[in-house]
Amino acid sequence: MKKYDFPQNLTSFFSKYLPGQRGVSINTIKSYRDTFVLFFRFLIEEKKIKPDNLTFVGYDSKLIKNFLEWIETKRQCSAATRNQRLAAIHAFTRYVMMENPEMMHSCQEILSIQSKKAQSKGLNYLTIDELKCILAQPNLNTKQGKRDLALLTLLYDSGARVQEIADLKIADIRLELPATLKLTGKGNKSRIIPIMPDTANIMSIYMKLYRLDSHDKPIFMNKEGKKLSRSGIEYIIEKYAEMAKAEQLSLNSKKVTPHVFRHSKGMHLTQANVNIIYIRDLFGHSSVQVTERYAKADTDMKRKALEKASENILPKLSYSKEKEQELMTYLKTLV
Repeated sequence: MKKYDFPQNLTSFFSKYLPGQRGVSINTIKSYRDTFVLFFRFLIEEKKIKPDNLTFVGYDSKLIKNFLEWIETKRQCSAATRNQRLAAIHAFTRYVMMENPEMMHSCQEILSIQSKKAQSKGLNYLTIDELKCILAQPNLNTKQGKRDLALLTLLYDSGARVQEIADLKIADIRLELPATLKLTGKGNKSRIIPIMPDTANIMSIYMKLYRLDSHDKPIFMNKEGKKLSRSGIEYIIEKYAEMAKAEQLSLNSKKVTPHVFRHSKGMHLTQANVNIIYIRDLFGHSSVQVTERYAKADTDMKRKALEKASENILPKLSYSKEKEQELMTYLKTLV
């Protein structure tokens, strides 16, 4: 192996392997790219190494562990972010091992670096009343208000990821009954899902108003006539969520994002006893285990409701210090 083959392998990884052989989405490629941008910054700031001087001699598990520690301590990133960066490093390392078998030992040492257990966060979702309040905010007397209502309604009804909505073209939607939507998600995998008649009607009004008839045009566009970006969709949601807080005080404790709309759809389907396999297919999840979090969150919600309902019913037992000591002594004999 040549001394400076690291840059060559990295270039091939991004330009040929990921888009060509793996066929991963542009978002995955961007995420991996961001990881190596950070990695190069780490090399410059902490190791005083110019990225173009890095060789496979120096690319080892110790360097990667130092990089991950730098992410957590200096950049104060969460365990989830650290794991995301490690996944990108692992993907590149597997590619290197396939292309350069003589690197197998050092690559295996890097691949043996484990992910950290990330603290599980509660599932953030909207209640039916909160969702209705947000959908009631767009001004339907304006052209933009009709577009925003169509966007919010389709985002919720489809349970789509924000990028899937941003990438939609007119050819992807069928408004004739039964109305359907073609979504292209992770790994460029497409799925066709049904949309409700009310959503189809809102979309029909919006598309006629904006004269959307060219199949290659994006469904949602900004004022410049360009495809609405992820950040643009996030801005629209944040704007109406902020407006709705005056009517729904419970929204003040929630950060409403595009993914919250997706979680809300998943929770509402679960609460309506929709089969979990159908929800998995609708959402394009890789496995049913991912979908089960909605059922688990619903169980937690029921448990909390039961606990609250029994607060003033079940008697509370109290012990004196002597009784507490007697109880502890007894319990120790059982261990």
